[in-house]
Amino acid sequence: MLTKVKNKAGLMQVRWIGAAVLLALYANNSWAFNIDDVAKQAKALAGKSFEAPKSNLPSQFREMKFADYQQIQFNHDKAYWGKLRTPFKLEFYHQGMYFDTPVQINEVTASSVREIKYSPDYFNFGNVKHDADAVKNLGFAGFKVLYPLNTKGKDDEITSFLGASYFRVIGAGQVYGLSARGLAIDTALPSGEEFPRFKAFWIERPKPQDKQLVIYALLDSPRATGAYRFVIRPGKASTVDVQSKVYLRDKVGKLGVAPLTSMFLFGANQPSTVNNFRPSLHDSDGLSIHNGNGEWIWRPLNNPRHLAVSTYTIESPKGFGLLQRSRDFSAYQDLDDRYDLRPSGWVEPLGDWGKGRVELVEIPTADETNDNIVAFWTPENLPDPGKEMNFKYRLHFTRDESQLHSDDTAWVKNTLRSAGDVKQSNLVRQPDGSIAFTIDFIGKAMSEMPENSQVAPQVSVGKNADVVEQNVRYNPVTKGWRLVLRLRVKDNKQPTEMRAALVSGDKTLTETWSYQLPANE
Repeated sequence: MLTKVKNKAGLMQVRWIGAAVLLALYANNSWAFNIDDVAKQAKALAGKSFEAPKSNLPSQFREMKFADYQQIQFNHDKAYWGKLRTPFKLEFYHQGMYFDTPVQINEVTASSVREIKYSPDYFNFGNVKHDADAVKNLGFAGFKVLYPLNTKGKDDEITSFLGASYFRVIGAGQVYGLSARGLAIDTALPSGEEFPRFKAFWIERPKPQDKQLVIYALLDSPRATGAYRFVIRPGKASTVDVQSKVYLRDKVGKLGVAPLTSMFLFGANQPSTVNNFRPSLHDSDGLSIHNGNGEWIWRPLNNPRHLAVSTYTIESPKGFGLLQRSRDFSAYQDLDDRYDLRPSGWVEPLGDWGKGRVELVEIPTADETNDNIVAFWTPENLPDPGKEMNFKYRLHFTRDESQLHSDDTAWVKNTLRSAGDVKQSNLVRQPDGSIAFTIDFIGKAMSEMPENSQVAPQVSVGKNADVVEQNVRYNPVTKGWRLVLRLRVKDNKQPTEMRAALVSGDKTLTETWSYQLPANE
């Protein structure tokens, strides 16, 4: 299981095998650093056996508890580029706990590359007693980027690179939620997952007028290496343009491109089994897919009792992502963690990715500290080891999910699950052993339709259930249409697949609601 530690710094607990190896620096007045410089190193690494680096962390720091690690804070008055006329600043994470190997961080200027050297003077160690000599030769565990995102003249943390190949990005008015990753290998396979890590970074020094920050990264793992270029553009909906060149050292069972990692504990489609004042608790509530043929698919997330993998075969995807569509505070009632402010993450391929599949992995979790949701793209065919793979895509981190969809296709606003019942002659509702789903569809074009429009459902279920009721009615509150679907499950030890959409005549009005009811045992 992927395990994260909740805090605003975006810490992610992931164990990996690896360590930073210092790389040759460049210094030439006539050159410009680019992704090919990193790719040369990635390709060279791919031609060699993987070297698992050794941790340089003293046992005191490796064995410390999270509360102690939290005390080690970066001195804000020492922010890198803090005295330059640039809107971007850097702060660094100290090594500690499972962040036990250093990453190399370099600054790229117009004429040179130089390493940003670690110094304990960058940090305030709080009440953590330590030997100054023991930490003087350590390194950075990662870094964060500051930018005046919400208020002019006030720095906000907009991105964090810490742990394996994880990074988080937020836009204006957002708080950290889901994470992106550079690469995923063998996720949910019995052989176990391999976690590639960014072992070195090169960050371009921004000019005073720049509205974007360029970061390069070198990725390494036992069976893959890679070169990455990130262009981060902070804003109301922050974006990251990603270019990657990936090389396999050896064959992999499953390669996950543009992976997103999130958390779903419970929600309207899967209510909490214990009393909780929060109606929902999740960083994302569904997987959205825009197929190359134009079809939109919405898959509400689950917290299953057993590992679940859902696969969607796609050709030339237009986009996919883990979204947080439920935006009302009343859906969460959490003043501390503000799940209503967590961003949706959307992957927009740049160029034709060809044939492959979007895969959704759902892992059982007992609490919200575990990242139990993963979504990624898997190419149909992988090249031989050593051959270059190129992927370009744009990541969107937004709270305005309606902007991801075309106006003419309605989308699912709510998926509500309850025990099914029938209304008796005395008007008392009597449970009948069925399961009921209430699905609200909304959209710009749909909101302009007359409420007496002829709208019909198209519903299909797998072999493990029978539909006992399906009806559609206009919803005057949302100016959309509500589908009520009631079904009877044959074997609750098996998952049940369902699909539904709304049509008017021969015209499809909505995205496809695709849901898997998890097995109860």
